[in-house]
Amino acid sequence: MTRPDAPISERALERTLARHPRPLGGDTARRRDPAAVSLSGMILNNDDAGGNHLRLGRKPDWLRARVPGGEGYHRLKSIVDGHGLHTVCQEASCPNLGECWSRGTATIMILGDTCTRSCGFCNVRTGQPLPPDPDEPRRVAESLAMMGLKHVVITCVDRDDLADGGAAIWAETIVRTREACPTMSIEALIGDLKGDGDDLQVIIDARPEILAHNLETVRRMHPAVRPQARYERSIEVLRRIKAGGLVTKTSIMVGIGERDDEVIEMMDDLRAAADIDILTIGQYLQPTRNHLPIDRWVTPEQFDQYKLEGLQRGFKVVESGPLVRSSYHAEEQAEQAGATR
Repeated sequence: MTRPDAPISERALERTLARHPRPLGGDTARRRDPAAVSLSGMILNNDDAGGNHLRLGRKPDWLRARVPGGEGYHRLKSIVDGHGLHTVCQEASCPNLGECWSRGTATIMILGDTCTRSCGFCNVRTGQPLPPDPDEPRRVAESLAMMGLKHVVITCVDRDDLADGGAAIWAETIVRTREACPTMSIEALIGDLKGDGDDLQVIIDARPEILAHNLETVRRMHPAVRPQARYERSIEVLRRIKAGGLVTKTSIMVGIGERDDEVIEMMDDLRAAADIDILTIGQYLQPTRNHLPIDRWVTPEQFDQYKLEGLQRGFKVVESGPLVRSSYHAEEQAEQAGATR
């Protein structure tokens, strides 16, 4: 709360923010370095003759998600809600929530539900998070033991406010989960930890079966899509994970402004620098009007071509389709990559 003796400008700003809070996805224009991509043709405007209105358009016929429901869905939801867990399925408005939860698969999100970054595609809340809950690793492990899964995906919000980026909580969560669920394989989907190799090593040393980090988009689109991340830094994170002897995985979205040749170039970068094992590719879906607009609807035929190109380049597993997300069919991907217990 602003001090009573604060300048008028500060009090006015607080009143404005109270009336008009920052949208989900945050301010993607924080960086002040020269723009690498122009979005001027995608801005919201009132001129029918030019530009594109920033609106949620009609989805093509091949994008149809299952409506949540069924015994499996309600059982998993009761466990998640009853133990105060966060899932990226809910926070990021994943279109596969109904299918995955009905099959008994969920992606648990640790370190809170508020991210310190403001990526232009993401529907997870952004802002100043609460301090991490030191009891969270125990709660997560006990909840997963109740779910009786063969494979679990655990992810997190970015915690740039923490000195170690949340690495200690990550490691404890992995260790406790393995103790509570000795026959379950663990897939950890982490942020870039601001490129800190020591913090990354803490998580590598916890030895999840799969350690993933999402690249999200091609090199050229990073300033618009991930303004607080770096393409080269993410590639280096993946390289270090592979060097640590773990199965590696990354995911990207298409339809957010990239070209097909840039997707192929990204595949080559991943194979040359980091020898990635698993790659998933899915259609970007604009969560709200306040997020980056959809540039194109990529056809199922083009997704098939991505898969062919990826397998030809040596990826062990390529999951490519309109509704694919990083944790979609994760259990099957782990089996194909030989990363199950």
